[in-house]
Amino acid sequence: MRTTLDLPEDLVNEAMRATNIKTKTKVITVALEDLVRKSKISALKKFKGKVALDMDLDILRNRK
Repeated sequence: MRTTLDLPEDLVNEAMRATNIKTKTKVITVALEDLVRKSKISALKKFKGKVALDMDLDILRNRK
């Protein structure tokens, strides 16, 4: 999808240097993917302590 954005050039350049990504499109895509991933992780953290799991990891991982 083509979109016109007015982004701070210094911020985009800093992100490109920090990630060693060569294109603006790729650095923005990576940033958006990371934002979505962090949001999903945050949503999952709300379930901490609310789901009872009665399982043995050694059995699940076929350990003896």
